[in-house]
Amino acid sequence: MPTFSRKVSLIYFVIATLLIVGLVPLLLTGWTLSDKSAGELRAAENRYQIQLVQEKARQIEMFGRRFESIVDGLGVALELSHDPKIIGASGTEAKLGEVLRQNPDLLALSIKPVGVDSLSVFRPGVAQADIEEIAASAVNNHEGDGVWIGPPQRVASSGTLGMTFSREVKINGAVAAEIVAIASMQNIAQSVVGISGAKSEDLWKQGLPIIFVVDSSGKTIFHPDKGFVESRHPMTNLKIVSEWLESGSQVQSALVPFTAEEAGSKYDMIGAYSTARVGANQNFGVFTMQDTSRALAIVGEMKWQTWMISLLFAVFALAAGLVLSRWMTSPLLNLASAAKQIASGDFSRRVKEGNITEIGTLGESFNVMSDKIEEQIANLARAAEENRELFFGTVKALAAAIDGKDKYTRGHSERVARISVAIGKRLGMPETELETLRMSALLHDIGKIAIDDAILKKPAALTPEEYEIMKTHPQKGYKIMSQIPAMKDFLPGMYMHHEMVNGEGYPQGLKGDEIPLQAKIVSVADTFDAMTIDRPYSRGMQLQAALTRLRELVGTRYDSSVVEALVGACEAGEVANGIVRQMASIRDQQAAEDDDEHNPAEEPPAAPSGEGSVLPTAGEESAAESDEAPLIPLVEEELTVVDVEVLTVPPIECPTEDLALEDAELLELTS
Repeated sequence: MPTFSRKVSLIYFVIATLLIVGLVPLLLTGWTLSDKSAGELRAAENRYQIQLVQEKARQIEMFGRRFESIVDGLGVALELSHDPKIIGASGTEAKLGEVLRQNPDLLALSIKPVGVDSLSVFRPGVAQADIEEIAASAVNNHEGDGVWIGPPQRVASSGTLGMTFSREVKINGAVAAEIVAIASMQNIAQSVVGISGAKSEDLWKQGLPIIFVVDSSGKTIFHPDKGFVESRHPMTNLKIVSEWLESGSQVQSALVPFTAEEAGSKYDMIGAYSTARVGANQNFGVFTMQDTSRALAIVGEMKWQTWMISLLFAVFALAAGLVLSRWMTSPLLNLASAAKQIASGDFSRRVKEGNITEIGTLGESFNVMSDKIEEQIANLARAAEENRELFFGTVKALAAAIDGKDKYTRGHSERVARISVAIGKRLGMPETELETLRMSALLHDIGKIAIDDAILKKPAALTPEEYEIMKTHPQKGYKIMSQIPAMKDFLPGMYMHHEMVNGEGYPQGLKGDEIPLQAKIVSVADTFDAMTIDRPYSRGMQLQAALTRLRELVGTRYDSSVVEALVGACEAGEVANGIVRQMASIRDQQAAEDDDEHNPAEEPPAAPSGEGSVLPTAGEESAAESDEAPLIPLVEEELTVVDVEVLTVPPIECPTEDLALEDAELLELTS
């Protein structure tokens, strides 16, 4: 009694695999947590940017309020004296100097009394003329009560950006003087921007945060790039700036994600702005922006760390999984390898049964399937070979049936097929196309089966009506063979082998490249064979004479590449003067015997003439309609070219007195 080894069910390995795949939940959890952390980080970054611009805006506002209070305090002190003379007193000048020393950001203080000279104090490096000019501008532009704040402007002598604060001093109800303070904005700019001397393009490329301040027209007041500040570069091309200008003082601060283009590169930016109000008449926009990918770079680091942790677990799972999976999948791999070999054509491969129940059963079924496939493939191969041989035999039989109607053209189709294949090889055609070419050449005259034997076998020249009937054999052959789907690849050579490259052929009058290569080859091979067939009235041409004549017809009837391929085949010994000339003496003897038997007392028939012209006989039709001479057959294996020349016999003479030009050329070709 046979013993059976215990087989393990595949389900246990599936369960083990599912446990190992628990790594997937770990990855999903880590990814989800990192995404959530990324969202929190993005929100925190947004809050930070909002807080940052609000803080910078408050610094600018505090800067303005400090100097606003200084100017306002001096004005109140002078007004409380109720004495206009105190404005020009030495004590007032000393007080102005004390205020200047206590405020390092104060560039100058000036009191312009009504009707008298100004009283001014200023720091070294600042020209008094600049102070007088700025103060006069402030007095002229002053509007309303209280402290009026002018727009930032550069002090020419020191090159420092300053802001003016002015206030009218009224004593006893009349304007007695105008107090003007010029405050330097250098320190506040450093405090707000944080860095200086950087280039704008470098900040964009490095993805660093950019903080800048613009005035109410969008022109730069503070910026890390000094060139922007000195030229008062407009920043309105940035969406965040244009949005602030549109909102005006309605929005205190906002977060704006936007896309910016710099030096031909586009950046996804995240930015925020806040409005700094200095006095009652000056508003400044404080902005911060940064490349989103750089601002949230920590998110990428978090995800990378998550992947690294997951990778460590994956390595462990892989090590454990390899041990189990190799044992489980080894039979499956053998089965897959066997399937590939069978797919590649090796049907002898079989697989060993595994210890796993399901895999063992699969292996048994696979081996049974392989046996059946191998048996069926062998049967199909034999049937295919039998069909192929039957097909080729049928085609040869059809060709032989046509050629057999005329003893002078027996073997013509087979020789044309061999010559065509030799030309096709010279032209580099693949084996599949050469086989198609061979079949097409074998069938090229199949349409003659529908031509009346009285015309086909007529030994004399054809009448014009008979010649027109003979010219229909390509259409007849096409009509016969086009009904068979398997013949469609052979139709071009069969249907178009009487076309000429100059368009004067038949049945369609095609020109040049309109004629398929298959038809061009069969046409040349057909003519080449017919040119050397011995006729009752002429002997076939010599090899070189035939090739020379074919070359003369290049461009009008034949394609140059095809003719040259034939010449090359002849020079290589693949094609030479053929079998028909070797058998000429035997055929002549048989023809004489046939004539004696059927016409014992009659003279050999002369070619009829009508209206001064003689049409070709049925056997030479393929050459006559376009000055083509009959073609040369291939050399049989048992004969050499030397044997061919020895076995030739003189031609039978044919009268030429009444021949037309076309027939005279034919005789010239075959002489």
